Amino acid sequence: MSEGRSWEGNWRVRLYERIRDLGYDSLTSFAEARPTASLVALAEELGPDDIAGVQVFSCLVVEAERSGRITRLVRGQLVRELAEALPNGWPDVLDDANRFKIAVALARWGTFTPTTHEERVSQVGDALLATQPPPGWRPLGPDDELLLTLLPDEEA
Repeated sequence: MSEGRSWEGNWRVRLYERIRDLGYDSLTSFAEARPTASLVALAEELGPDDIAGVQVFSCLVVEAERSGRITRLVRGQLVRELAEALPNGWPDVLDDANRFKIAVALARWGTFTPTTHEERVSQVGDALLATQPPPGWRPLGPDDELLLTLLPDEEA
């Protein structure tokens, strides 16, 4: 992907044209159909040479704000980060190597968190490390039971 080309022209129009061409009415529906795909993978599917992961996330945030579903977006991003860092699920043993993988996933998740949710995300990260999920746990979407317990919707 060429980062320079990603910002040329009206990238938002380009991104949403691609979404419609793929048969989706929103970027959110496109992304939720691929709940474990990284932001980079989503961007590459939309335009390998002219869409960037950060652009995808930016538009996802706008859609989530409009629909009042920021918390769901935040949970969904954790799913994406964990899928990339722990493709086989939560490790059996929390040795240094696995702690590092988890720390990287949580740190990346934090970078893709709207400021309104930063404190909650920090608390969820602490909770996951303090009371580990069962070995092999691998959330497949934002409605994962454990994630809903740790980070419930604001309306709940």
